[in-house]
Amino acid sequence: MPSNNYSRGGFVHLGLDVSKDSIAVGILRPDEVVADVEMIANQESSIRRLISRFEDRKLLRTCYEAGPTGYELHRLLSSIGVANDVIAPSLMPRIPGDHVKTDRRDANRLARLHRAGELTPIRVPSKAEEGVRDLCRARGVAVEERRRSRQRLGSFLLRHNQIFRETMHWTQAHQSWIAGLSFDDKATQSALSFYRSVLVSCDAILASTTAELAQYYDSTLFGDPVHRLSAYRGIDSLGALTIICEVCDFRRFSHPGAFMGFCGLVPSEYSSGASVRRGHITHAGNVYVRTQLIESAWAYQHGPSSGITIKRRQQGLGQETISRAWKAQIRLCRRFRPKVRPKITVIP
Repeated sequence: MPSNNYSRGGFVHLGLDVSKDSIAVGILRPDEVVADVEMIANQESSIRRLISRFEDRKLLRTCYEAGPTGYELHRLLSSIGVANDVIAPSLMPRIPGDHVKTDRRDANRLARLHRAGELTPIRVPSKAEEGVRDLCRARGVAVEERRRSRQRLGSFLLRHNQIFRETMHWTQAHQSWIAGLSFDDKATQSALSFYRSVLVSCDAILASTTAELAQYYDSTLFGDPVHRLSAYRGIDSLGALTIICEVCDFRRFSHPGAFMGFCGLVPSEYSSGASVRRGHITHAGNVYVRTQLIESAWAYQHGPSSGITIKRRQQGLGQETISRAWKAQIRLCRRFRPKVRPKITVIP
């Protein structure tokens, strides 16, 4: 049991290195340099017991790294009156040459860096935001499973010299052609039925998930940002919802470069002295936002235009938002095709 002067002398910082079954707790008291580290079970009762050891919870400052354990620990600590920060792991300061990593060392380091103010907290989404985000990610899984099912069926047909050459694959004509196929061999026909049934199941799951997400396009929580973001070319309502669920709050980025770093779209670089080396994008960011933005970028391969679809999505929006979307379209089209310089000055 810590003595009373621990809480009266200043803030007590707790660095929590969280894993599935246990939590390494680094307790850094005022005027101490090295934290006391102890292990507790990753259970609500153990966490409450730990917090109850400190008389004044308002003087506690806790932190842990964002990871696979999610935000339930943050919500628990907040519910019992403890200030907690969820730290961005990719922005943790690293010591060159330090190749020793243990839970106890990480807990001690978290407590020290948190007290020094060298850690970057992330915005924790609400349960409603996290739920829609999980559903968007589930739809992404459904899209990937459908792609794999189509690839498996296509490979099966290719092995049996069944090749469709009339139109592109997975059009209505292609799917009608597949539905009319049959094989004399019983086992081969059973295999075809299996691949087709798996694909039908994937299509049904994807359609169901997409329809369920549609109810959030006009919701109180997401409606306004979804409509404003879908005013931009290449971003429909579903893409806008995906970006907003992952980002949560664009205001936490002080400049565009910070947002690009969050997405992992900044170029890698290793330069020293006279040597300058730049490489591909880092990929060290949110893969869901990065994937959506890369898909949206392909819409700018042609010249600027304002078609029926974009105008329909822009209905009811302010002129400022529409003008900003048009300026962004001109700029991004020029960046996609640097040799094409469309001379457009009138905003439609």
